[in-house]
Amino acid sequence: AGELVMLNPNGGGICLFTTSRLAFSSSNNNLCQRFFTHVFTPINGRMPTMGEVFEQTKIDVYTDPYVRNFLLIGDPALRMAYPQYEVVTSTINGVPANLPTDTLKALSRITVTGEVRGLNGSRLTSFNGTLYPTVYDKTETIYTLGNDINVTNDPSFPAPFQLRKNVIFRGKVSVTNGSFSFTFIVPRDIRFQYGYGRISYYAQNGQTDAHGFNNDIVVGGYNSLAAADSKGPEIRLYMNDEKFVRGGLTDANPYLLAIVSDTSGINTIGNGIGHDMTAELSTETNKIHVLNDYFESDLNSYQNGKVYYPFAELSPGPHTVTFKVWDVYNNSSESSTDFIVAESADLALSHVLNYPNPFTTRTTFMFEHNRPYTNLDVQVQVFTVSGKLIKTISGKIFSTGYRSDDLQWDGLDDFGDRIGRGVYVYKLRVRASDGSYADKFEKLVILR
Repeated sequence: AGELVMLNPNGGGICLFTTSRLAFSSSNNNLCQRFFTHVFTPINGRMPTMGEVFEQTKIDVYTDPYVRNFLLIGDPALRMAYPQYEVVTSTINGVPANLPTDTLKALSRITVTGEVRGLNGSRLTSFNGTLYPTVYDKTETIYTLGNDINVTNDPSFPAPFQLRKNVIFRGKVSVTNGSFSFTFIVPRDIRFQYGYGRISYYAQNGQTDAHGFNNDIVVGGYNSLAAADSKGPEIRLYMNDEKFVRGGLTDANPYLLAIVSDTSGINTIGNGIGHDMTAELSTETNKIHVLNDYFESDLNSYQNGKVYYPFAELSPGPHTVTFKVWDVYNNSSESSTDFIVAESADLALSHVLNYPNPFTTRTTFMFEHNRPYTNLDVQVQVFTVSGKLIKTISGKIFSTGYRSDDLQWDGLDDFGDRIGRGVYVYKLRVRASDGSYADKFEKLVILR
């Protein structure tokens, strides 16, 4: 794998901490533990270079002969892109974070405040940007597969390790003058036994960034006084973007876009008990796409958010996708939509129409195509029913999705005169940058 990373012709790794010959799992584990200790530990007030990390790591475990097989391939003076500033928790439900705070119980409402601090430890009042907090449940013991066979043909054994795999809340919050605040409701699906959770922070303002964490929060138990909620989330379902209409056209690699909202919040904890956010395609048998990690909250909201999930290499023809989501009270909602994957790479058009139709003074031409993220030349020619050309409308568009509605007409002919009432025929021609084009004919009605 390391060789492929270094020799990748399309862009490989810039630095490798890797082996030059055989090493064993126990040695690897010891080395990795020390590596992660040193890679995030400052040296004389500054973050270490890769050479310093490598040096300190190997010194710690120098008695292990297999450590000699590890080497650094890269610039030893290279320093990772460490965030410059620190994010600190100030209060949890109004209680200072350095004191025993409220337990994060299932269905309890939690408000966290904090600040971005500069190098001198004080609030950085010039920092205005966005914070991405992630609140984790307690660690769990996970086991490796134990499916390796060594050189003597002996099987390996499952090895335990600790992991925080369940996300209670993942947010997107404004930072104003170095301060922030966010609120969420703890999902019912947390593990009720008490233990320490974690809040991880990352913040950026387009020029610099900050990070931090809080390992002192206690998660567990159940809030018996929580308000009742029996209504599931609301869902709006699209393919690629919000211009999509049911039965629309896509290519073989479309994105599912789900816009969801719920007064209590969306469940993304992924505790493996049937409450995952999922998508299923009618053309796939016994396959469920789990979307928990693809959910992103709207700015300053735990009640609204979006899922943007990529499908790949879908077969040509009609498909139905069904999306299911749960709120933190474990109320579920489900929605589905239909779409058609274009038969080939040739430019294709569908759902050609103008709206409003009939119209009096202005109408907009709309169509779907299978060439997203490309420049398209669009032309509409309007004819009388006898075939006389009376108006040509041309434009260039760049569509980020599969539906375009950028071309308008004011009902005047090529000489600027108003066209009389009646039925007219129009031809839509769309030409791609590779020279391919497609035509569609439709009718419109003018009322005066």
